[in-house]
Amino acid sequence: MKSLLAWLLAFGLVLAQTPAQAQDPIGPPMSPAMAAAAAGTGSLPNAGPGLTLALRGGDGAQNLGSALEIMLLMTLLAMAPALVMTMTCYTRIVVVLSFLKRAMSMQDLPPAMITTGFALFLSVFVMRPVVADIYERAYLPYSEQRIDWRQAADIATTRMNQFMLAQTREEDVALILELSHTERPATALATPFHVTVPAFVLSEIKTAFQMGFVLFLPFVVIDLVVSAILVSMGMFSLPPVVVSTPLKLLLFVLVGGWDLVVTSLAESFTV
Repeated sequence: MKSLLAWLLAFGLVLAQTPAQAQDPIGPPMSPAMAAAAAGTGSLPNAGPGLTLALRGGDGAQNLGSALEIMLLMTLLAMAPALVMTMTCYTRIVVVLSFLKRAMSMQDLPPAMITTGFALFLSVFVMRPVVADIYERAYLPYSEQRIDWRQAADIATTRMNQFMLAQTREEDVALILELSHTERPATALATPFHVTVPAFVLSEIKTAFQMGFVLFLPFVVIDLVVSAILVSMGMFSLPPVVVSTPLKLLLFVLVGGWDLVVTSLAESFTV
């Protein structure tokens, strides 16, 4: 539960850093009662405790109130699947595992729920250093009121940007910059977040397809050899997959296939 809350809070700080929140909103002037409540010296008439907490800050720091934090947490719970699939290593892992199942001619084994669950927990394992950095450098200072929520969001965004750009090809970033009509940034870390995320997903899909192609090669060779032997023996009515599937399983087990695949996936990321 502590790890899950750390993930949600980390992604919450990332989402909080948006252009709309980078500047103070412009609105009508506040009444004296509203100004006193916002400064923590008074309260709004007929205002509930939730609104009063949302308006108060701690020790002069610009902190989100309890009501806003709860609302942000509920929003993150709804967006968690999309965040995990697009901003972590989950995409590459689940695509490679799907390629492996197809290469071994076993689309239903392991079951899809086991494959996706394994990909999720392997993603947690790979992303743990990134989330730990965001938790220690952004959330803890914010919870201790040493920095405000904007500074915490900026730290979390920079760390996630650093992770995603380390896995992204330069040509993919250039493509998204061209499509969005955005000027090329001076440094890599200055790449806008709305450019980094689609470029990262595109690069992850390309990398997963390359790894899937390498996985397919030995199993395609087995299929060709088995098919040629069956044709030469005149066994046209016997599907080659009936003979090749046990041979693929035997080869995969003998060479420690799962260990090799998991090791290759975990070491292919730069955190």
